[in-house]
Order: sequence, then C-alpha cells, then structure tokens
Amino acid sequence: MIAADSHLRIANLVHRRTLSPVPATINRHFLQLPPSCRDLGLQLKFNFAADFSVLQSDRWKMSGGCFRMRTRKRETKRPIVEVDGPGEDVLDAGAAQAKLHPEHLVVMVNGLIGSAADWKFAAEQFVKMLPDKVIVHRSECNSSKLTFDGVDLMGQRLAEEVLAVVRRRPELKKISFVAHSLGGLVARYAIGVLHEHSPNKYPSSLSGKPLTDRPKSSLQHFDQPYEARISGLEPINFITFATPHLGSRGNKQLPLLCGLPFLERRASQTAHMIAGRTGKHLFLTDKDDGKPPLLLRMVKDSDNLKFISALWAFKRRVAYANANYDHMVGWRTSSIRRQHELPKSNLLVADDKYPHIVYVERETKCITYNSGCVVEDQTIDLEEEMIRGLTQVPWERVDVSFHKSRQRYVAHTTIQVKSYWLNSDGADVVFHMIDNFLL
Repeated sequence: MIAADSHLRIANLVHRRTLSPVPATINRHFLQLPPSCRDLGLQLKFNFAADFSVLQSDRWKMSGGCFRMRTRKRETKRPIVEVDGPGEDVLDAGAAQAKLHPEHLVVMVNGLIGSAADWKFAAEQFVKMLPDKVIVHRSECNSSKLTFDGVDLMGQRLAEEVLAVVRRRPELKKISFVAHSLGGLVARYAIGVLHEHSPNKYPSSLSGKPLTDRPKSSLQHFDQPYEARISGLEPINFITFATPHLGSRGNKQLPLLCGLPFLERRASQTAHMIAGRTGKHLFLTDKDDGKPPLLLRMVKDSDNLKFISALWAFKRRVAYANANYDHMVGWRTSSIRRQHELPKSNLLVADDKYPHIVYVERETKCITYNSGCVVEDQTIDLEEEMIRGLTQVPWERVDVSFHKSRQRYVAHTTIQVKSYWLNSDGADVVFHMIDNFLL
C-alpha cells in the first residue's frame, strides 16, 4: 500500500497543476493494483502536460492484473499555406473549411537576407487568433541576395506582388503591413507606389477642394488622414519592427560599430561592397542622377510617389524598437526619435502580460524645433530632416527590452521571432502586436 499511496500523491500533484481533481476511477485502480505492478511504478508513464480530467474508465484497459493508459491526441488544425506566385498566403484551416473569406490582408515583409519563413511564427499566431478576420501574405519577392538590390527596386517588386495578391482575391477590402528591419523601408516605398493605384487618387478635402489644389505648405501637415486606398484597399495598420527609418549612417545607428567615429566613417564608405545598392541607401551615400539620398526623398511626396501621403492613409502607424542589445539597428532610428526624446531608464517598466514591452507611447506628433537643435555635421542635418519629415504623421512607439533574456544578444531577430527555438522570448511582442491590431 505504501507504493500505491506514493503513486496517488504523484497523481494528485499532477492534477493540482492542471486544476482538475483525480478521477475516482483512477484512485480505485491504484488501490487494486497487485504487488507486482505496484513495485513496477516506473512502468506507469504519466504525461504531466495531459489533462487527466478527460480520462474515462472505459479507456483504461486491464491486462495481466496491470493497466495501460491510452490518451486521446488532441486534434489541432495547422494553418493552411497556399503558394500561388511569389510569397505564401496563410489562412486558418477552420475558416477555409467553413468557406469563410477574410477581408483583411496582412502583408508581412522580411529584412536583409531574409525570406518568407522569417514571419512563420507571427503569421500562424495571426490566423489562430483572428481566424475569420485576416489572411496573411508572407512576401517572398525580396529574399536572400535580392535584398542587396536597393530599397527602390525591392519596393517596386513588393508593390507588384501585393497587386497580384489583390487581383486573385477580390473579396479583400482592407490591407495592413507588418515589416521587419530593412523590410520597413521597402514597405514604405511600396505603399508610395501602390498609392498611385488608388481609385480616389485626389480625394476631396473638407473644404471641397481637391488635395492637389491646396497650398504646398498644407500638404506637409494634414489635419487628419484623408480617405485613400492602397492597391484599391482600405489601409489600416502600418507596423515596423526594428526598422532603420533614419538609415544607418548616424552615430550608433549601427550599434555593431560601438559608436566609434572612424568605424562609422569606414562603414559609410564601404557599405556598398557588402550590401550593394541597399548599403548605399542605408548610409545615405546614393546620388542617383544628382538627386538627394533615397531615404531623404522618402519622407515626403516626391518623384510622383506619394510616400508621406501613403503613410497618412493608414489609420495606425506603429514602430516597435529594441531599446538595447540590437546590434544592427539603433534605438533612435527604429523609433524615429531624437536622442533626448528616448525614454529614460527609470521610465522603462516591464508589463506583466507582455514582459518585454517596457514603454508604450501612444500616437504623438514630433515637436518641430526651430532652434535648440545643434547641427554639427551633415549626418545630423540629414537625420533631423528625416525625423521632421516622418513625424508629420502620428506614430505609436513601442519600446522593447530583452535585457533579462538569454536571447538578448540576438534581439534584432528575437523581436519578430524569426526562429522560434532561437527567438521564443519575443513571442509576447508578437502577441502585443496582434492584441492591439486594428481590424
């Protein structure tokens, strides 16, 4: 009886963890075990993750005085992945079986040397949590070495891929973008291209005048987003994760260089040898036909592309940024802030529900400084100009810290959960994005 009592204590301990009582039938069978079976307690294989409350007496089979437990495997339907042209469409299996047609397209864009697989975890969580609401498209047109072709060519390819998805899914009505790292710049370029495909290219303002008839000064500071379309759909969320919105040229904008001036200058001069045209764009050294750097042109409507108007069209713009341990993208550039605007360390407080979310700044416009901003060189001058251009529109900022995580040294990929076994600590950041997603 001693052996049986010990087994009962183990079973009860298991069930206290599952918040369900041990079935009486299990207790009775334990007490009726013959000594030979009680001595062979190791043969009783308890699955500590199983829910014992579903076990029934008719699923316990007696054989030779001993019994064997047979558990029922829970059926979990994995999301459906459809491949039709570049990229992958991820849908909930139940919604597809019920012939439900989600109307909200979520386009996920990878970063440098990335692929559609980088967003696998986040895409699956999206369709699990919002099965009948969204369909997720993981972009594949800019993968691997194609990410060296430059932000403009990549943005053009992404725009064409999105249009192809919209054409084959006429039920779509809304669109959102979720992008990681370099993918955020590519998505910003793509929406500038897709805005040209809007059926309401020149929507009327409240005064009844077309937008193009308004003074140029008013185009730089809209009172509110006007109704527009991106690839013919209603734009809802534009979300970036660790994106170098201000480029990588400024001080500590590429933390890997440790803020050493001579390394940062050398990186600016040699980036194109490593990352091709993309390197030139990130370090603002491109001078195509004598034009200003591309990232500088992308903070306003230029070259017949409505970059800032397209951003205005979205109901939400959110920038997730690593506050530390991101060796690829600095905190200022990913959160579109000046150095003195970054939250102080005493303001960074972990959320109980999302332990790695340490600071949330709701939609705010940047305060434009007419004076007080000391411009020491061209780098800071360009950075300031980009901040002023991008903050014409309100942004939500979400600061993330993996300071206490074992995965902190790969924070740049952990923030998006690029690989679950390596970046699992970033799952709460993904859930935070989904929980706050505007449908």
